[in-house]
Amino acid sequence: MTSLPDTPQTRVGAAERDAAAERLQQAYAEERITHEEMEQRLQQALTATTRAELDLVTADLPADPRGDADTATLAAGGGRIVRRGAWRVPRTLKVASAFGKIRLDLSHAVIEHPVVDIELGLGFGRATITVPHNATVDVDGVQGGWKAVRYRPPRHATPGGLHIRITGTSGFGRVRIRHARRR
Repeated sequence: MTSLPDTPQTRVGAAERDAAAERLQQAYAEERITHEEMEQRLQQALTATTRAELDLVTADLPADPRGDADTATLAAGGGRIVRRGAWRVPRTLKVASAFGKIRLDLSHAVIEHPVVDIELGLGFGRATITVPHNATVDVDGVQGGWKAVRYRPPRHATPGGLHIRITGTSGFGRVRIRHARRR
């Protein structure tokens, strides 16, 4: 599960810009910045293309009080990792399995964030991730070893909904992502 180091020249995406915008709005709500400052910084945050540009907008704000509290790790050497039903999905979910199976069902889960990052570390097992029917999924960060990631996006994606980024390695395992059926 190694990734490239995060440098000031690293390009940022919509999720990072949205997180910075949320942080600025929180700072305004806490009366740390004025309305004019918020508007100016929001414009800068939403047009930032690199980590340095984005960090400049929030550099004088206190750290996010949640910190890494909204990160969870699920790990197993062998056996199964199963999450389904009404479970709470953290902002960042790290899932690692050397030989077992991973089954994550997010279709009925409690998801409090617009973007969820799932970091996979799969050895020889299999991972099946079921996402809500209206979610968008980014699997470009998954490095496949033996088998390619199986994911077919829906024909009619709904913009503005939940976005799930899946990164990591699949080794000799198989990763399958599917959308839940509509109710």
